[in-house]
Amino acid sequence: MSTYTLANALVFDGQQFLDAPTNITVADGVITAVGDQSEGTVIDAAGRCVLPGLIDAHFHAYAVALQGLDNELGPLSYSALAGSHRLADALRRGFTTVRDVAGGDLGLARAIEEKLFASPRYYFTGPAFSQTGGHGDPREAHLDSCFTHGHMCRIVDGPDALRVAVRDAFRTGAHAIKIMTSGGVISLTDPLEIPQYSPEEIRTITSEAARRGSYVCAHAYSVPAIRHSVENGVRSIEHGNLLDADTAKLMAEHDAFLVPTLAAYAAMDSRGEELGLAEVSQQKNRIVLERGQEAVRHALAAGVKVGFGSDLMGELGDEQLHGLALQAAASTVDDVLRSATSVNAQLIGNDSIGQLGAGKIADLLVLDGDPREDLDYLVSENQHRTVIQSGAASVDGLNLLAGVK
Repeated sequence: MSTYTLANALVFDGQQFLDAPTNITVADGVITAVGDQSEGTVIDAAGRCVLPGLIDAHFHAYAVALQGLDNELGPLSYSALAGSHRLADALRRGFTTVRDVAGGDLGLARAIEEKLFASPRYYFTGPAFSQTGGHGDPREAHLDSCFTHGHMCRIVDGPDALRVAVRDAFRTGAHAIKIMTSGGVISLTDPLEIPQYSPEEIRTITSEAARRGSYVCAHAYSVPAIRHSVENGVRSIEHGNLLDADTAKLMAEHDAFLVPTLAAYAAMDSRGEELGLAEVSQQKNRIVLERGQEAVRHALAAGVKVGFGSDLMGELGDEQLHGLALQAAASTVDDVLRSATSVNAQLIGNDSIGQLGAGKIADLLVLDGDPREDLDYLVSENQHRTVIQSGAASVDGLNLLAGVK
């Protein structure tokens, strides 16, 4: 069926729910019309909810463990194979695009491009940049060990070295650059609040990315770190849990995005101890967990463009949809759907996804009911959903719209 029409669908178009049941026509993987038209094979959606394929803007394919050097220095072959399963699981949940911010490489991207396994559309930054002793430095303080470069993070200090590293990241296929500008939960030696990298170092990175036509995203929790990042040219703040109202206004003035990752903190709080999360990490996690939803509210009130990310590592990957529920609780269902579709598409810089309209790629998620009436239709893996990528159902060899009757 190269041309088909989904008829009588409740449509969220990436910005809003349309007022009345609507038809969506797809031809050769592209949406040709949204309205009353009917072309090709007609499939009655019978009031099911159709929205753009979801986008996770903070994904980690190579995060095979919750912490430590396993993610960095374990066999890359294992990380890639495990990552292929993490990606396939994300697609099954309805995420047709992900942005991998700290990891990924040309080999994984090539395997996805050649359809060696089912996967969302894939954007990657390669290993994130960290200063020595920063969030991307996995070494414990008492160990006299050398670490410079792993699968997810690399240590680069000084403007000259950073300039070369940024250029090399783009040479090897990076979509954007990820940097660490505050302490983190799973890193063992850095306080959460203190900004990382000097202004000169950050400006070197952001100016090199801008000349390439790309951008920089920054891991940052605290107000000083967020301000430090945004004022020196960072485009998106990842996490941002300790954001306050005044700093949210600064972000809006700089047209910066916020990518909350609420699922990660809830999952580490409930499951981290049993999975061996270090006590210092558990303590830091409790600090950011309490403030994450408040940060979302500050950002939305200030007019910041708020995206969506999951940031789940190791066995916590199955909490991805729970992140949508947590973010909806901090805003509205409409807000979180915009965050996970059109806002994330704008952040990534691909205007052909994240919306339902003529000329857009036919990445669709079909839910059995209206998530405004029952959020479980969106966030529960027990609820049936049909995932359509570039016009075709793409998971487990399903035929087009299998399950839509």
